[in-house]
Amino acid sequence: FPVLMSNADVSNEPLLAGKLAKSTVIERGGEKLGLIGLTPDDTGDLASPGDNITFSDPVAAVQGEVDALTAMGVNKIIVLSHSGYGVDQRVAAETTGVDVIVGGHSNTLLSNTNERAAGAYPTMVGETAIVQAYAYGKFLGELNVTFNDAGEIVEAVGEPLVMDASVTEDAATVARIAEAAKPLEEIRTKVVAEAAAAIEGDRSVCRAVECPMGSLIADAMLDRVKDQGVEIAIQNGGGIRASIDAGPVTMGEVLTVLPFQNTLSTFEVDGATIVAALENGVSELEEGAGRFAQVAGISFTVDSAAEAGARISDVMVGGAAIDLGKTYGVVSNNYVRNGGDGYKMFKSAANAYDYGPDLADVMAEYLAAQGPFTPYTDGRITVK
Repeated sequence: FPVLMSNADVSNEPLLAGKLAKSTVIERGGEKLGLIGLTPDDTGDLASPGDNITFSDPVAAVQGEVDALTAMGVNKIIVLSHSGYGVDQRVAAETTGVDVIVGGHSNTLLSNTNERAAGAYPTMVGETAIVQAYAYGKFLGELNVTFNDAGEIVEAVGEPLVMDASVTEDAATVARIAEAAKPLEEIRTKVVAEAAAAIEGDRSVCRAVECPMGSLIADAMLDRVKDQGVEIAIQNGGGIRASIDAGPVTMGEVLTVLPFQNTLSTFEVDGATIVAALENGVSELEEGAGRFAQVAGISFTVDSAAEAGARISDVMVGGAAIDLGKTYGVVSNNYVRNGGDGYKMFKSAANAYDYGPDLADVMAEYLAAQGPFTPYTDGRITVK
């Protein structure tokens, strides 16, 4: 199947030549359906696409493909979006000719029966039906759309289906998963440490305040390079993907927390750049963005009511006020060091080395050295 991204310009990236399309047409039941792909316009911050790929405004990109498909005689158009519920509503409101948007990215539950839903399933914006079915495979979205001969929606009805134990698993798929998992099972089940209590790593916590998992990871990073003159550790909250229960800690659990195979990166920047990085970390608090910084070796205060860009104060390094002109050694992960999650100020850092050990190994080895690990927060981040 084709990979679709209407708002990605990959023309300057030879490795992707001929690999992506902006839209495509499929035929079902004798009817032509136009499919348009959409990715977040801040993918450059969220991922590591490199400098040769750019991402544009979703509305203009989608409208351009709608116009092209319409000119081909296609009058039933579906946008496959990984841009979030808010962006999907904007695209529906500001474009013409889009019939259905199948969304993702914001993990929004839309439903007509679930009291926790953020909106109706589908959410109608003008003549466009928007659906999204939360995350983690907990629901399977089902939408039934009836069109008239002009390609206009006559009816759009549906509801996410709960994927619980009442749904019979596909035996062949289960067997294939088990087969593929065998080589990894020994690694996953290896006990690497002991946790005296549960270590909180939920995204709702680690993207908003100091969290025990964030402090653990940042401390592990700093400990690993303590003999290299490094004073500060910064870990993006979005890179923390799970909590760990009390009791034996397996490598599989560590890999669930840190699944991205990021490597340890060390570099040097001045104090002003550190403050700019911390401001970036809290610039999207309201959205629960993954750029929130979990730290070690440094403490700071966040005024969540202040304007973005002016929220950080009381920055201390090693117990002393940060010197904006002084050069500090920093450890992070290679994703952040190369500008991910908005940390573009680190891309030009001095003496950068991005090829340290896997962050999951760093965390596992640090945990193992602690004996039974007692999770903690110690006030290194104050949010008011």
